[in-house]
Amino acid sequence: MNIILSVDPVKFPLTGIGRYAYELARRLQETPEVESLKFFSGTNFLSVLPAPSDGAGKQHSLKRAVQKSYIAVEAYRLLMPYFRSRALREYDNFLYHSPNYYLPPFAGYSIATFHDLSPFTWPHCHAPQLARYLRKELKTTLLRADALITDSEYTRRELAEYFSWPIEKIYTVPLASSIEFYPRDLETLREPLSRYGLEADGYSLFVGTIEPRKNIETLLDAYSQLPIELRKRWPLILTGYHGWQNERIHERLENAKREGWACYLGFVPSEDLPFLFAGARLFTFPSLYEGFGLPVLEAMSSGVPVVCSSSSSLPEVAGGAALMCEAMDVDALAELIHKGLVDEVWRSIAIERGIQHASAFSWDRCAMETVQVYRQVIKGR
Repeated sequence: MNIILSVDPVKFPLTGIGRYAYELARRLQETPEVESLKFFSGTNFLSVLPAPSDGAGKQHSLKRAVQKSYIAVEAYRLLMPYFRSRALREYDNFLYHSPNYYLPPFAGYSIATFHDLSPFTWPHCHAPQLARYLRKELKTTLLRADALITDSEYTRRELAEYFSWPIEKIYTVPLASSIEFYPRDLETLREPLSRYGLEADGYSLFVGTIEPRKNIETLLDAYSQLPIELRKRWPLILTGYHGWQNERIHERLENAKREGWACYLGFVPSEDLPFLFAGARLFTFPSLYEGFGLPVLEAMSSGVPVVCSSSSSLPEVAGGAALMCEAMDVDALAELIHKGLVDEVWRSIAIERGIQHASAFSWDRCAMETVQVYRQVIKGR
């Protein structure tokens, strides 16, 4: 089979979608059934897969600035499909796969991966111009697609119901944690954690963009209910992009830092993140909405117990290996965090179950099941 894979998301830092595109691309290169594989970015074909490079702050700040400009967003939306279709016009014997929602006009087979429906179901969690752009483009993608891929069964069913799209043309292909996430001994953790003033088994961890959808205020409310000695023994450490619509969250984090029980590290380089996971006493993730919830798997792979919300795809991803409650139930969340910190019997069981559960997810499996989707589309059109 002949495949064109869009690698637009493969830019440092390799967060969720970028990591997915990168890991998929690497494995498609090694798949015998894929006779011809071409990488497409912007309006050009690339001779090699982009290599990750550090430049997170500048790239992310530029991206956010562009997304806030109505003129820039609209110009991009109107012009890019034309330039992309010109670049692709001689490849109609290929299958085009976008791992990041958007499909250009293309005469061959077309598949897009939808990671979640937040532009439609949680539009207030995006910059307004970006939300409008996403809604317009994703509706266009649905008209162009021969099939869709989702990360979870939850998103598959949500997508089919929301757009009345035939569910038999939507395929669930789960993501995976990367091989860098695994349990580590205390000696290995000492030096990388010391750079952040942390010690192994000495903190709870949250990883994610500081934005309303991640439900961080509820997490702070719940953590503040713990006895002060527990909060200071295992302070809440948060890392991720600075985010948006979060002035109150950052004010509360500063207050909690002064009180000695929470700290926001900002964005942590990808090479340090596995150490932060492996050194945590507990991973907390009370998100209101996820299309998958990759940090939950990364924590489990690292041998860290998990407390998360029972919203959207998270029960599916956690697989019974985490403590879960309703996302907005502060009292229940506080109780589960307390249990996750001090109940040694549960912790031992959770660590073992989590490692076992996470091991069922792999990027090899993701690539294999993606190729199966390609095969189905080519055979069925």
